Amino acid sequence: MDTTNLNNATKYLADILAQRIQQHLGTAISRPAETSFELELTEQSDPFSKFVAQEQLCWEDLILLLLALVPHLVPGFFEKVVGANLERDHDLPAFGGTRPPGQRHLMPTLATYLFLAGEDSIDHHLTLLRVVSADNSLFSRGILKLGELDETYSLLHRPIIINEEYLWLFLGQQKKEPAFSAAFPARRLQTQQEWADLVLAPQVLEQINEIRQWVLHGQTLLEEWGMAAKLKPGYRALFHGPPGTGKTLTATLLGKYTERDVFRVDLSTVVSKYIGETEKNLASLFDKAQDQNWILFFDEADALFGKRTNVKQAHDRFANQEVSYLLQRVEDFPGLVILASNFKANIDEAFLRRFQSIIKFPFPSRAERLRIWQNAFPKRVTFAEGPGLLEEVAEYELAGGDIINVVQYACLRALECGETLIHKDVILRGIRRELEKAGKIFKLQ
Repeated sequence: MDTTNLNNATKYLADILAQRIQQHLGTAISRPAETSFELELTEQSDPFSKFVAQEQLCWEDLILLLLALVPHLVPGFFEKVVGANLERDHDLPAFGGTRPPGQRHLMPTLATYLFLAGEDSIDHHLTLLRVVSADNSLFSRGILKLGELDETYSLLHRPIIINEEYLWLFLGQQKKEPAFSAAFPARRLQTQQEWADLVLAPQVLEQINEIRQWVLHGQTLLEEWGMAAKLKPGYRALFHGPPGTGKTLTATLLGKYTERDVFRVDLSTVVSKYIGETEKNLASLFDKAQDQNWILFFDEADALFGKRTNVKQAHDRFANQEVSYLLQRVEDFPGLVILASNFKANIDEAFLRRFQSIIKFPFPSRAERLRIWQNAFPKRVTFAEGPGLLEEVAEYELAGGDIINVVQYACLRALECGETLIHKDVILRGIRRELEKAGKIFKLQ
């Protein structure tokens, strides 16, 4: 990777800061000129420079991005530049900056940005602060964010932080997957299975294909076909049906075949018993996912998207506020959001009206169960009672997930015996286990 532009950008920011300090101290007449450094773009240019050129950033946005990036390129950058341009023992409160706990180097704050880009007047500062509003693409897309501070601090003390995924990208490294935490309560779903392994009724597959087409062509529809003024961004789908009928696998395969990361949201981590914490966790999740082309998959969505309660006490009111907040964030999310529930009736009607797709995953028919049995067993195994055995066991009313569990059980038993032969009695024991788990009675067919 050619770092010429990164070096030039760092020097450019140092020059702007030095000029601004001199102007602030009265040793220079005018503020720095709003001219950006010249980019030298080649195939080997760093990703940061390509991003700046592609986005055609205004001067204020360029300064914001450089402020957030430079501390990760040159530790102690601000101490060095400020120290070199101040007299001994002179302080510069107007510069701002903060040292996070456990860190020795200065990080830029809103005050730092205003110092660099502003004239010392309230009117100009208010104009500049609009750059960090929700309308700014760097912030709305989650590339930059403002750090949280105790409410006793001034707004201008909030640090300017670059999204970790973009930081790694700009440093020429592959984006790191966000670590699971309260701030990002989701895990990426992956599968080695293929579309052929997805056994669903034809009408369900047709509806799934509609979602797939939106993922592939939705942006073209909105932008190139001019439908952005008529359609809301994003796509919302509800998958409902009994457990084990393919809801999670379908969401995962949609991501695999449209080259999108699918993140399954852990609702047990999102939902908090403390008032306001659920909303905070959700905000963090959606902020991370914004503009990432991710598919968000809320499994067992009843826990958070269920019907709102009548307000009988203060906690009910806050719970309803959290549902309303979630409804708004889902509606504003530009990507695909999939909710999965065992029962459609459990989902709040306010959500149902906003789904583009409501897809029922029915219990598989006998023919579909037979296909699942046939696809599930490894090619190397044989059946002691002959290939017709699967025709027999397909009579048992099991969902796809249950069948996979039985196949795993039977294969492990065969491996334990050092053979590739599958016996009927072993499969039947596995079927009995699955039926009893679901509270059903096992009867020989």
